[in-house]
Amino acid sequence: MKASAPHRPPRLIATDLDGTLVRSDRSVSDRTRAAVAAVQRAGSVFVMVTARPPRWLHELADLVGDHGIAIVANGAILYDVGRQSAIRTRLIDPAVLHEVATAIRSEIPEVEFAIERSNRYGQEPRYVNRWPQPEDTLIAELEVLLAEPAAKLLVRHPSWHSDDLLARVSALVGERVSASHSGGTSLVEIGATGVSKAAMLADFAAELDIPAADTIAFGDSLNDLPMLAWAGTSYAVANAHTDVLAVVDKVCPSNDEDGVAAVLEELFQL
Repeated sequence: MKASAPHRPPRLIATDLDGTLVRSDRSVSDRTRAAVAAVQRAGSVFVMVTARPPRWLHELADLVGDHGIAIVANGAILYDVGRQSAIRTRLIDPAVLHEVATAIRSEIPEVEFAIERSNRYGQEPRYVNRWPQPEDTLIAELEVLLAEPAAKLLVRHPSWHSDDLLARVSALVGERVSASHSGGTSLVEIGATGVSKAAMLADFAAELDIPAADTIAFGDSLNDLPMLAWAGTSYAVANAHTDVLAVVDKVCPSNDEDGVAAVLEELFQL
């Protein structure tokens, strides 16, 4: 049974970004920035826990305070945002990458693959990227993409819903890797076995000597579920996936209504 919610302000605040802390227009409101700054001045630790790759954290470096740490790539990388360097990684071995990619493509030949490494993004030539490509993007055939360890293997389908794609991919890969999705369109994200936002967050909290009972976590999508289950108190924003809304302790206003900020203002009497 999950520990009861703390009566004092939480010592550790963990939040997903896109769909949770970040508004639909990809902005972070002044209200949210002020709340995050205030809770850190009060002595609590704030950490972003996201599916984003490291390069998408630099614009939010001001949010992580003095410790400068974020958990990225669905828990595959513990990242120092200020120094723009990985502290700890949990990567997928190339042999496993080849094995699972082959299994997926043999059953769903129309999928497209991309990879996130600690310091580089790569994709197949036919992969439809929904975001601007980094200048150093590796565009190559699958054998080349998978020649080195990767933080994430991205699987995109031209038309399937992410829920349906996840169900099919999970059945194909079994326990060889960890598959999830973060609400992206027709996209599944694969990490190494045992990698999750929760696993890296638990390690980070242990290093700070902060128990789960003194932690609150916010999320909106399926890849947030392990983190929400681990935290002493879990919150879903109102726009969250139905599976997330069904299991959290509390529901707060949506990301576009600054739900995370609203909770922090209440807990810390801001």
